[in-house]
Amino acid sequence: MKFKIPHVFIFLSGIILFCAALTYVIPSGSFERTTRMYGKIEQSVVVPGSYQELPKHFSIKGIFINEKVTGKASPISLLGILTAIPKGMQQSAALIFFIFIVGAVFNVIIYTGTINAVLFFLIQKFRDDQNKLFFLVFLAISLMTSIMGVVSELIPLIPIFLLLSKEFGYDRMFGFALITLPIFIGWTASITNPFNVTIAQQIAELPLGSGMGLRIVLFIVFLGIGFNYLIRYGKRVKQNKSNSFLSDDAFEFEGVKNIEKQNFTSKHFLTLATLVVGYTIIMAAVQTSGWGLIEMTGGFIGIGILVIMINGLSGDESMKAFVNGLEMMIIPALVVGVARAISVVMQDGMIVDTILAQVSTGLMKMPKFVAGEGMLIFQTILNFFIPSASGQALVSMPLMTPLSDLLGISRQIAVLAYVLGDGLSNIVIPTNGVLMAMLGLAGISFEKWFRFVLPLFMILTAIAMITLLIAIWVGY
Repeated sequence: MKFKIPHVFIFLSGIILFCAALTYVIPSGSFERTTRMYGKIEQSVVVPGSYQELPKHFSIKGIFINEKVTGKASPISLLGILTAIPKGMQQSAALIFFIFIVGAVFNVIIYTGTINAVLFFLIQKFRDDQNKLFFLVFLAISLMTSIMGVVSELIPLIPIFLLLSKEFGYDRMFGFALITLPIFIGWTASITNPFNVTIAQQIAELPLGSGMGLRIVLFIVFLGIGFNYLIRYGKRVKQNKSNSFLSDDAFEFEGVKNIEKQNFTSKHFLTLATLVVGYTIIMAAVQTSGWGLIEMTGGFIGIGILVIMINGLSGDESMKAFVNGLEMMIIPALVVGVARAISVVMQDGMIVDTILAQVSTGLMKMPKFVAGEGMLIFQTILNFFIPSASGQALVSMPLMTPLSDLLGISRQIAVLAYVLGDGLSNIVIPTNGVLMAMLGLAGISFEKWFRFVLPLFMILTAIAMITLLIAIWVGY
């Protein structure tokens, strides 16, 4: 019987139930935490060596409703399971609203015909040199992610890439991978990404930007392998549609028109310029003024208003397009909150620190070459439970840093293991809310995506492990 992963909400709910059950089995405990300033942000970090196991409080009442007892940990109750998703939604509110708004704004832009006009221009220009276009896109996206940490901001572009893929004769998976692979490859081979490398190096008390040479080499290697993997798949699909992982897919878009020949007018130019300039300003503000998701969302609302004015859309026209965009983003946006509920359960059950303490203790008993690989494996597993890169760094790096000192491994190795473990696993774990949101928007099941990307994940993981061994050997 062929195994099939159920609907994303059912799948994530099953993981929530499994993690809730673990809170009854895995001992509870916690590390002491202290606060430190990272720029203008106050961060809570783990104090190494401070782990203390807490006794669990079991009761009939505690099975059904929350029952807190001072000095003890309580397994997740039935009420706790039911409220985990609302808590996850609350904690992810800014990201959820961001996804809703940017999706709606981009749908307004699609409604103006600008996307059709631009895509038709690109199709005509690169009709005989498609791979050049694909490589430039792949390189641009991976660089943005590797250098600036751009990820969720690119989610609204997915329908555009799907339309481009369809017009060139590829399948839905190719178009989705054209934007998704460079995102995750750029994140894994981060050069100056402020959301993983910078935070980890600051916690490890390393000069910011140090060790960049190896990461640049790794970026080039990963970029070449990832792009070749995509193009080889595209060739197989072009040769025979049965080679597609979505061979039974009609490749239709609900609420999105197919590409039709459309002349590029001055309104299209102004609309595109508004998007590009507005997007550039938003990203510059993120890097220089500390903008977060709230400010970015406001920026996109401003872009949407200008686009409506430039194209002279009526109130009914603009709101119809805007609401249709909101409807398209319902599943992708809500998936983020549901996925976040997994970490809510683990944290409320106080078992994340226990897992962290046990693994770090085990690594200290290993030779440094083995321990280096163990750090990578640990970070990969930890990312399943804490898919937030910054959150994972704040939890693990205060432990991995002194551990690397005890093992005679440089702190750069600890940072590299964290970055690689976090980045690689992001491409295959269902607890990654951004990945699940992207899959939901693209109309691709996690099962199909996992089958498509697993060989690449294994290849890149092998290269990452070899890189760590070499780095330890040369004293990186």
